[in-house]
Amino acid sequence: MEAIPANGNTAAGAKSGGKALKQVKSWLGNGFLTVYALLTLYPLIWLFISSFKSNQDFYGKPFSLPTVWQIENYIKAWKVAGIGTALTNSVIVTFSSMALTLLLGTLAAYVLSRLQFRLKGIIMGLFVLGMLIPIHSTLVPLFIMMKSMGILDSYAALILPYTAFELPVAIFVVAAYLTSVPKEVEEAAMIDGNGYWGIFFRVILPLSVPAMATVSILAFLRFWNDFAFALVFINKQALKTLPLSLSIFSDGFGTDYSLTMAAMAIAVIPTIVIYLIFQEQIMKGMVAGAVKG
Repeated sequence: MEAIPANGNTAAGAKSGGKALKQVKSWLGNGFLTVYALLTLYPLIWLFISSFKSNQDFYGKPFSLPTVWQIENYIKAWKVAGIGTALTNSVIVTFSSMALTLLLGTLAAYVLSRLQFRLKGIIMGLFVLGMLIPIHSTLVPLFIMMKSMGILDSYAALILPYTAFELPVAIFVVAAYLTSVPKEVEEAAMIDGNGYWGIFFRVILPLSVPAMATVSILAFLRFWNDFAFALVFINKQALKTLPLSLSIFSDGFGTDYSLTMAAMAIAVIPTIVIYLIFQEQIMKGMVAGAVKG
């Protein structure tokens, strides 16, 4: 009769010990992730803190809080660099390129992932080659081509190359995601009287939203932050994009870091907002693509 409570106490002790071990592991894991998150976010935090510093503070105390918070840095940076115009140009170029990339990429992915036809493998191979081409090695031939077409110093000079170079990535991400969509969905849509275009716009496009969100953030980061293409293809001040406007604070004699940091802080805010809006869809699209790809 005395052995039963003893066994019960042993089992209860082992159970409580197991719970304590799991709790310690959970604390350690959360602590590690917290430290990693802080290390990852520190450059962004440092950027925003530095944007409120004077040049003297930036050079003398680069890792401390500002002695005096210089809010006027943002006002000066906005006026000197013409960030309002540059921001408008970046929005037009970036979102036009994203719209074209998503439409053409999803259409091509639908055809390549759901339909069977001759030369399908060769076409997929061509898109693979497109991903392997170093983008900046095409600057000179693209410049010559655009000059002969008469589209230099226009939005098209940026929108068309951006779309072309992002299409292979969009096609592969969306095509990998569409392999998880059952064929029965398309068959049901055909029974309801839909053709290929109806299936695409009413079925495939809504189902592809997670993959399209993944493509959107990848494309947004590339288009929004591009400097080389804009530098080569755009000379008009009225068409300069945000990365070009940031270079105005640096010349051959020095750099105004207080205004540079303020301008960079303004430029990075849209990226953060876009990611926060689409983060759930982006994770779904990446996971589906990884599993099926």
